[in-house]
Amino acid sequence: MRIGFCCKMMSPTGDAAEDKRCNVTTTTLAALRRLDRDGARQKLSAIMETNLGALRRQVDYVAGQPPLERALRISSDMFPAYGHPLGEWFYKDPGVRRRIADELASIGDCARRHDLRLSLHPGQFCVINSVEPATLDNAVKELEYHADIMRWLGYGEGWHPGGAHINIHGGSRAGGVQNFRAGMARLSATARSLLTVENDEVSFGLDDLLPLAEDLPIVVDLHHHWIKSGGEYLQPEDPRLEVVRASWRGVRPMAHVSVSREDLLVGHPADSLPDLPTLAARGIKPRDLRAHSDRMWNNAVNDLVLAHLSWADFEVEAKHKNLAVDDLARHIGRRLAVAPAA
Repeated sequence: MRIGFCCKMMSPTGDAAEDKRCNVTTTTLAALRRLDRDGARQKLSAIMETNLGALRRQVDYVAGQPPLERALRISSDMFPAYGHPLGEWFYKDPGVRRRIADELASIGDCARRHDLRLSLHPGQFCVINSVEPATLDNAVKELEYHADIMRWLGYGEGWHPGGAHINIHGGSRAGGVQNFRAGMARLSATARSLLTVENDEVSFGLDDLLPLAEDLPIVVDLHHHWIKSGGEYLQPEDPRLEVVRASWRGVRPMAHVSVSREDLLVGHPADSLPDLPTLAARGIKPRDLRAHSDRMWNNAVNDLVLAHLSWADFEVEAKHKNLAVDDLARHIGRRLAVAPAA
């Protein structure tokens, strides 16, 4: 069983300097356009070194956690403008590629020694089933960028080695499942063998994605399903999850969990699952309930995660990142401590 946080770390003491050291930075295309070639090189080189150092510290931190807490989603901002003309010339430099390859290989070795599970999650504009050719071209470039990171980390061979994966949403409703398959066909073998797809709250619910189970693994997001279904909490015995498990072809599945924001549910009992129809009747919009909480404050949701850990690992999508994972880990520890002996 493994749970983990996504992309950023937070110091338990609120140390801003420590937060900065442990998290990646980025830049914008607009900022790069204002620089000449030397200025852009200096900027991208500095960001590259900062981000390699930050990822090293994140992996070292997770490696030092109890085995339960050894999953990590790596930030997609590692190498800004990687596939864009404003930056791709920099990353094609042989010296730059050697530097990235050497450092990521070392980080990947550390992850494997300590049984970390690593993932990446391109942003919402990575739409592999887009009906717009330019959008599809950009999605392919974005996925190949993420595949290069995984390849450098040592996860470029085989079917989701060590549980590593690159996760995206279903994309455009207009594109549908057939366009998703067509987009996948444009990817390299490495990118295809790392790709997973996740249900969302608007376009592709879990039922919509099940036809893709023969093509790639499905990542179940419990919170997205709760929103999209109008309030259903998936249970581990749900027959649809048999299809999800099979889609991973022997690799332990990954799932996602989050809770609605604390300020929307002030006074809600921590030991009761939020009821979406009741909240909607109070005038709370589903779009507001989609937003993630700071911490894993709801014990009933945490109990649901514990039940699902029988078949899947979990990434916790919460604003306070590793601190929220600590909440969940402590809850699981308390529950397992009082569980009756078999």
